[in-house]
Amino acid sequence: MENTITVQTTVTAPIEKVWECWNEPKHLTKWVFASDDWEALSPENDLRIGGKLKITMSAKDKSQSFDFILTYTEIKENELLESVMDDGRKVKVEFKETAEGVKVIETFDPESENSEEVQRSGWQAILDNFKKYVENN
Repeated sequence: MENTITVQTTVTAPIEKVWECWNEPKHLTKWVFASDDWEALSPENDLRIGGKLKITMSAKDKSQSFDFILTYTEIKENELLESVMDDGRKVKVEFKETAEGVKVIETFDPESENSEEVQRSGWQAILDNFKKYVENN
C-alpha cells in the first residue's frame, strides 16, 4: 500500500471486546461517525472473505448521506482486517495487544476529492469515537 494514510489509537480493553465492538452491527451505530452531527445507519457486516460491510453515513439533519461499502479480502480474528472499498481503495486494520491495551492501526488509500489532512482528521475522529465507545461501555 503506497501513498497511504495511517491513523491509530490504543484502546484500554481486552482484545475480544475491541474486536466485537469493531465488527458487530449493534455497536457500529454507536461510533462510526466523525462528528456528533452525523450518524451511522443500518449497518450490515458479513465478516468473511468476500463478505461486505455496509453502513449508511448520514448527517442527522438529513442534508447529506452516503453508503460506505467494503469487501473483505483477508481476516485474522483479533488481529487483522483487510478490505477493498467499492471505489477500489484498500483498507487495512491491525489489532495489536500491548501492555497499554489494544493498538488499532488503520491504513487506507486516500481519495482525490479531499486533502490528505482532511481525510486523516476524519478517519482519526472516527477512531477516537471508537476508543471512547469501547472504554465507556
